[in-house]
Amino acid sequence: MLDVDRDVFEAVATRHWPGADKVLPRLSRAANHGVLWFAVAGAIAASRTPRARRAALRGVGSLALASATINTVGKWSVRRARPVLDVVPLMRRLEKQPHTTSFPSGHSASAAAFAAGVALESPGWGAVVAPLAGAVALSRVYTGVHYPSDVLAGAALGVGAACTARALVPTRDQGKPPARPRAEAPALTHGAGLIMVVNNASGSSDRALAVRDALPLAKVVQCEPEAVEEELERAASLAEVLGVCGGDGTVNTAARIALRHDLPLAVLPGGTLNHFAYDLGVEDVRALARALERGDAVKVDVGMFSTERQSGIFLNTCSLGIYPELVREREVWAGRIGGWPAGLVAAVRVLRADRHPLVAHFQGRTHPLWLLFAGNGTYHRLGVMSGRRMDLADGQLDVRVVHGGRRPALRLLSAALAGPLTRSPAHAAVQVPHLRIDHVSSGTLLAYDGEVTPVEGAVTLRKLPLALTVYRPLT
Repeated sequence: MLDVDRDVFEAVATRHWPGADKVLPRLSRAANHGVLWFAVAGAIAASRTPRARRAALRGVGSLALASATINTVGKWSVRRARPVLDVVPLMRRLEKQPHTTSFPSGHSASAAAFAAGVALESPGWGAVVAPLAGAVALSRVYTGVHYPSDVLAGAALGVGAACTARALVPTRDQGKPPARPRAEAPALTHGAGLIMVVNNASGSSDRALAVRDALPLAKVVQCEPEAVEEELERAASLAEVLGVCGGDGTVNTAARIALRHDLPLAVLPGGTLNHFAYDLGVEDVRALARALERGDAVKVDVGMFSTERQSGIFLNTCSLGIYPELVREREVWAGRIGGWPAGLVAAVRVLRADRHPLVAHFQGRTHPLWLLFAGNGTYHRLGVMSGRRMDLADGQLDVRVVHGGRRPALRLLSAALAGPLTRSPAHAAVQVPHLRIDHVSSGTLLAYDGEVTPVEGAVTLRKLPLALTVYRPLT
């Protein structure tokens, strides 16, 4: 086997490769310390699509895992000397020769891990990156720093790292919700009959241009947040299909209006949080346009909360306790420092404040709670990922509670890490079609799809099964 390895190495070293003398050594150097792959990841992420950003992040994560494995285990498991450079032409050799052992090839592992990670999330981008990764692997033999078996072993390790990363953090396609139950909805050729209302505050102006390109006969209305509800009402009175582009709060408003007018809804993610659109399986304009052109739609459940004085719907979650306070605090800071930093600041400020747990009465008992969370559909955890819904029409409210205690931060953290754990001293979970919470104190905040409202008295949470028709690609 070693003789075959040397023979192949010498065959590569002695063969003339037109143009390779200038390209492959430079490519090999560019891949030092992953610099080439970080640059490629930046270029992929710059395309500004959610799938591309996830592909870039997955590629870098897979590379990091492969590099850690190589440096902690791989290089010390087989102490193999580097190839002798006598047969390698001088112009091909690297200026600085590596001093570590030859087996396996770290550059090949990183290249394969990055390419495989990208391909697992986005096959299209994977096809673009794969030739570059192959060229980097070939360059390691071409420049004389590795035997072919070093490269093959490194590539296998890199692919294994990408697959391991996917087991820990599954790709979004692995958790794609089922396309059921199917609904009758009009097929809109080039978007004719669709009015899409775009919330400019969600940073969705580029999405508006994309909608016009993908669906040239659709009407696109861009507006500021204070005019969103008015424009949605106007659109609902004229459209065959109501469309909305924005975050979860904007989509909630559109769903409420679509329900009242008995219209199918076309949702395009465009805000900081887009849980409903992503759980639905719609990530970009192309996916939505494909569904609209084909008339592909499903029925989904809608959650509803009500008190004696008010009611509302939620497509994602509804909660009482600390979380509504966090949402309100985040809104205060978001305009100054941005959405995600505002979330961190809000969490620190809310959890450090001196406060008492919410006292709620339900299921025949009084409970001190830091948090009561109700999801519109059951949330499942994939690997170490946060939960997402696999079925948007399961008829269930996913109710999670974090019991009151002296240390809310620790209890909330343990509940988040445990995920759908049914019982523990700190938290509990149950799936029910409805829930009534009595004796809610005046001024208690309730959060629903990122919006906040005060409630008091009895709060009832229930499901409206299969109430809303929404477009989503079925294949």
